[in-house]
Amino acid sequence: MRLEAELQAISTADAVHVDVMDNHFVPNLTLGLPIVQGVQRVSPIPLDVHLMIADPDRWAPAYAEAGAASVTFHAEAAAAPIKLARTLRELGSKSAMALRPATPVEPFLDLLPELDMLLLMTVEPGFGGQAFLEVVVPKIRRARAAIDAAGGTVALQVDGGVTTQTIRMAADAGADTFVAGSSVYGAEDVAAAIEGLRHAAR
Repeated sequence: MRLEAELQAISTADAVHVDVMDNHFVPNLTLGLPIVQGVQRVSPIPLDVHLMIADPDRWAPAYAEAGAASVTFHAEAAAAPIKLARTLRELGSKSAMALRPATPVEPFLDLLPELDMLLLMTVEPGFGGQAFLEVVVPKIRRARAAIDAAGGTVALQVDGGVTTQTIRMAADAGADTFVAGSSVYGAEDVAAAIEGLRHAAR
């Protein structure tokens, strides 16, 4: 009931990462389009919507229409990822694709020109507070090399277990965009936690 106040607390962040879960693609249920529309109306920073849902081909465009700056769908759930990415861009949102920790990045590298961001999950999606999976670090490096080879215009995001310790590891491997939940909202001074993460990544 205090989402607006919680958004104001992270107003020094670059964006608010909104996890939409449907209890089908992942075993958890969070919030859906009506809440995201409300968040969009009051957020002081852009929305980065992460759809952990089945059938994103059907549902993702509505989040772009709601004004999300970026909409991320999962490669494992999308039936027509190229079409979906292009639709999101046509609707004014950045298009982003996410991969679970065990999903290899190589089969999707040809899609990089269709994307504004690639999200590599560093935990199994579905629940916050999990520990960073170091096994994903080599995949971050391979993705970074592929993005650089393609011209370097795609942001490389990591999500899961991001702390001042693990963000250094991810940044060193080539990630440039970081999602932090527990390490920010669990801190006494939220703004200081955000700045501490920025400093550690740099």
